[in-house]
Amino acid sequence: MLDEVGELARSVPPESTQQAVGYPSLFLLVVFGALVPVVPTGAVVSSAAVVAVHQSTPFSLLFVFLVAAFAAFVGDLCLYWLGRGGVRSLSGSSWLTRIHDHAAPERIAQAEARLDQHGVAVLVLSRLIPAGRIPVMLACLLSGMPLRKFARGAGPAALAWAATYQLIGILGGSLFAEPWQGVAAAVLLTFVISVVPAVWRRVRTRDDAEHEAAG
Repeated sequence: MLDEVGELARSVPPESTQQAVGYPSLFLLVVFGALVPVVPTGAVVSSAAVVAVHQSTPFSLLFVFLVAAFAAFVGDLCLYWLGRGGVRSLSGSSWLTRIHDHAAPERIAQAEARLDQHGVAVLVLSRLIPAGRIPVMLACLLSGMPLRKFARGAGPAALAWAATYQLIGILGGSLFAEPWQGVAAAVLLTFVISVVPAVWRRVRTRDDAEHEAAG
């Protein structure tokens, strides 16, 4: 019996084992990252795409895209649902407080203005801009947007987001022969994409404050 089990284990292709573990892990990490904004979910998707590039299964990239997009959509809906509970509650919500702490008041005001002008279409752009998702989600919450209407914008936003970070992973996986090299390059690139805009905003804010003080 033990010999048969061992033979069966040896007959399972490594890629099948990786996929059986990798896709559920990708889903859980992206959902968790949507609920806890400090998790770098873009790097997770790019890394998964790098591994998929080096696999022989032709549908690996498609599965990574579908799992990542669906997980981002589910995570956004869960976070929005939790936030709506906080808006309705007189005592507030720890989830609402948490996501509110990740957005500056001026960015929330900008998001509210864009939401008034473009409606749920602004959700697509917010998913692609580093640190842009939370201010727009808060603007939607404060405007009293129903969950169903939010979902109409969150769906295309999740698809665009997954496609963007998968392309980064495909680029990293295509440029390097070893998967770990492509993963390192994809993680570095996603880190730069997420950090540079935040640094630029801080520099501009500091410069504006200095000009106002000098004036």
